[in-house]
Amino acid sequence: MKVLVTGASGQLGYDVVRELTKRGHEAVGVSSKEMDITDPKIVEKVITDAKVDIVMHGAAYTAVDAAQDHEEQCRMVNANGTENVAAVCKKLDIPMVYISTDYVFDGQGTRPWEPEDERHPLNVYGQTKYEGELAVQKYLEKYFIVRIAWVFGINGNNFIKTMLKLSKTHDTLTVINDQIGSPTYTYDLARLLVDMMETDKYGIYHATNEGLCSWYEFAVEIFRQAGISMNVIPVTSAEYKAAKAKRPFNSRMNKDKLEENGFERLPQWQDALARYLEELKGAEE
Repeated sequence: MKVLVTGASGQLGYDVVRELTKRGHEAVGVSSKEMDITDPKIVEKVITDAKVDIVMHGAAYTAVDAAQDHEEQCRMVNANGTENVAAVCKKLDIPMVYISTDYVFDGQGTRPWEPEDERHPLNVYGQTKYEGELAVQKYLEKYFIVRIAWVFGINGNNFIKTMLKLSKTHDTLTVINDQIGSPTYTYDLARLLVDMMETDKYGIYHATNEGLCSWYEFAVEIFRQAGISMNVIPVTSAEYKAAKAKRPFNSRMNKDKLEENGFERLPQWQDALARYLEELKGAEE
């Protein structure tokens, strides 16, 4: 199987390329420099010339707060860019994997979101990712829309790296305690995504590591596992003034559809965190 991976230099794209290669598949990883997804002609040329069996579209504008001030730029990438990729996949009759987000929902309530629930995004980032989902559904029948959340990986920045970095200059940190979700390791996600690509069980899926926590509980566990003494103070979203974009309070997602279609659920997030910290340590040595 030959797969074109957009966003190959990002956290998830990097691990997907590694997983494909490990399994003996051919991965064609492209960054924004190699394929500007906002240019339909370039998208068509790169994908057509690559002669791939499937496209894994992970490239996105993910700066959630900045998106509030740069809506047009965010939409060009997340909505128009995704539409450009989907249109070429339709023309070439190849499937597409689109990486989406829990941010397509309004984040209210406490019940886990179902894959087919109505989508009501809270912010520009979520709205443009929703528009990307609509583009995929408009053009294609053979697609995987995979909604993920709270991701961390070896390549790029994430919450864990931020916490570890802040621990070098702070002995007290305030972290939000009223947003609930599932921290998710891109290494585990990549394995699932390649499992999916090896099948034709198309549709919308939710994929996160198992278990739930708040950002505050996540931070406490990061410092515990890393053996760092840190005073972590829980605060509400209302008290935390730094965020420009509204975040969902409820990022619980129902993942039963994975098992129903023969895919394995991802391990517990605490287990994923332990393995990630080991991977970070190895990368530093």
